[in-house]
Amino acid sequence: MHNEFTAILEKDGEWYIGYCPEIPGANGQGKTTAECIQNLKEAISLILEDRREDAMRGIPGNAIKEIVTL
Repeated sequence: MHNEFTAILEKDGEWYIGYCPEIPGANGQGKTTAECIQNLKEAISLILEDRREDAMRGIPGNAIKEIVTL
């Protein structure tokens, strides 16, 4: 699946702090912009994985499950 999200990076002393406005709670940091973005990607991935797993717990067993690709 292909998704695109916005990464906002701010310099704080020697660190870059990053966050994603579309995914509340997704934050990353690093000494370089590349390290910060990589950490932010991992945070986004973990949050989305957790949200998907949480959402699937409430699905009735007889529901039809289809994948929608954008």
